[in-house]
Amino acid sequence: MLTEERYRLILERLQSRGVVKLQELVELLGASESTVRRDLIDLEANRLLKRVHGGASLLTQKSTEPGMDEKTFKNIHEKNKVARLAAEQLQNGDCIYLDAGTTTLSMIPYIEAENITVVTNGLSHVDALVSKNIRSYLLGGLMKTHTKAVVGSIALQNMNQFRFDKSFIGTNGIDVKMGYTTPDPEEALIKRNAHLLSGETYVLADSSKFGEITFAKLFDLNEATLITDMVPEPYKVPIGQKYKVIEG
Repeated sequence: MLTEERYRLILERLQSRGVVKLQELVELLGASESTVRRDLIDLEANRLLKRVHGGASLLTQKSTEPGMDEKTFKNIHEKNKVARLAAEQLQNGDCIYLDAGTTTLSMIPYIEAENITVVTNGLSHVDALVSKNIRSYLLGGLMKTHTKAVVGSIALQNMNQFRFDKSFIGTNGIDVKMGYTTPDPEEALIKRNAHLLSGETYVLADSSKFGEITFAKLFDLNEATLITDMVPEPYKVPIGQKYKVIEG
């Protein structure tokens, strides 16, 4: 297969899925790992994609926020493992904040702790929580149709009535200097306030988020415990001991 043909197939697969694994491309192209790696390096140099651990992802604008439907089908395997490990951090009787987002939504089926109370700004989350007979509060405020998240000043006022044992926050970017980031400043305010009102904060993210920077900062890497599938070496010092990695 010609190089140009491999490039076309790689970019078509990326456009349809957003993120692709190296092994997936090896099988798609019928090429060796070394050949596919060189192709990814060339395409990244031409600003057509971004290489991530074990594959590649689309380049995104810093202010672009993927919708719930789009995010639901990305990195499902890693996301579910991260969600399971996050749910294991809960203890009986905890009062927690559950951020809107697909990884935090994936936590809910794994919750086994009893007598917990959940506050959330995620419309989809409340439905899933009620289905499990978990005591739940939905923040009032402006509903974002794109991400089904409640944001704005009313939501902040509502949140300030609560205090949390733990909060579970999603992020769109993880960077050594810029910390945790998300595209929407209004969602960033909600996430940051939940962090400030919590005894412990956990950030849930698969490894495709490393190296990404979006528009609005949440907080620095060492301010919360990251739950992920893999931590690249350059991030281990800035994060310190504040991470939990899934096994297997």
